[in-house]
Amino acid sequence: MGVLDGNGLIVTGGGRGIGRQVALLAASEGATVVVADNGCEPDGTGSNPAVAQAVVDEISESGGQAVAMTADMSTMSGAEEGIKLALDSAGHLDGLITCAGVRRDTPIWDMTEEDWDSVINGNVKSIFAPVKFATVVMRQQRYGRIVVMVSDAGLGAVGASNYAAAGEGAVGLSRTIARDVGRYGVTCNAISPLARTRMFGGASEELRPPAGVLSSDEVARIAPPFPTRQWEGDLHPDAPQSVAPLAVYLASETSGEVNGQLFGVRAGEIYLYSAPEIDRQILSYGRRFTMDELDEQAPRTLAFGSSSPLSS
Repeated sequence: MGVLDGNGLIVTGGGRGIGRQVALLAASEGATVVVADNGCEPDGTGSNPAVAQAVVDEISESGGQAVAMTADMSTMSGAEEGIKLALDSAGHLDGLITCAGVRRDTPIWDMTEEDWDSVINGNVKSIFAPVKFATVVMRQQRYGRIVVMVSDAGLGAVGASNYAAAGEGAVGLSRTIARDVGRYGVTCNAISPLARTRMFGGASEELRPPAGVLSSDEVARIAPPFPTRQWEGDLHPDAPQSVAPLAVYLASETSGEVNGQLFGVRAGEIYLYSAPEIDRQILSYGRRFTMDELDEQAPRTLAFGSSSPLSS
C-alpha cells in the first residue's frame, strides 16, 4: 500500500530535476501521475516533448501509471489542459505539485524586460495558472493537496532580482492560497529546497560567498549542514531525491493538518520556517508620529542595534 494509492496527481516541471524525482516517487506510492513538462531550457527557451515522455516511460516500466503533458503550464490554456488531462486519466484530481521554474540571472541594471517577464511567468504564473483550475475541482470535491516549490533567493541572491521577486512572490502566493482553500479541505504548503539540478548546479559545501558576505543560510539563521563525510548511500547529499519524500508526504491524505507552511529541505534535513512577525515597535498613542519624533526615537528604538543582513 502506498500513501497515494488511487490518487490523481499533477507534477509540473516533472521531466527533470526535483520534479522528476517527485513524479517517480509519487507513482511508486500509487498515484496516477501527469508529468507536465514542455522540456524547455533553464532560461525558459525551447521545448522538447521527449523530456516528459521519458519519465512516463520510466514509470510505466516500473509498473506505475503516468501520462505526459507537454503544454506550457504557465499559460492559462496549458494549465487548464493539464487539469483536464489529470481528470481524464485518474477520474479525479487529488494533488498538484508545482516544480517548474526558470532562471535568467543578471544584475538589475542589465536586466531586460524579457528577462524579468520570463522568470516571473516561469516561476509565479506557473503556480497561479494550474492552481486556479485545480482549486475549482478541489473545492467542489472538498479535498485536495497543493505543494509548491519556491526558492530562498528573496533572502538576498546576488544578480537575480527577477528570481528573488519570483521566489518571495511564490511564498506569499502559497500562504494566500492556503487561506483561500483551507475551509474546503484543501491544503497548500511550500518547500524551499537545496538540490543539485540544472538550475542550481553547485553542491552546498561548494557554494561559498566572497569573504565578508553572508550566505542565504546565514541570513536565514540556518545551522551549517552536518559534514558530508557522515552521509550514507551512493547519492550526493544535494541530489534532488532528498526533496521528493517531503513533497509526496505533503501531497498525501495524512498531511491534512498542515497548511500554509514553508519548509526547507537540504540533504537529510527538513526544517520549518517561522512566519513573519513583529520584532519591535514604537507607539504614538492615537496620533501619527511627527518627523521630529521619528528623528529622535527611531535611532534609539527601531533602528538600534540593527544592521544589514547582507553584509558583515
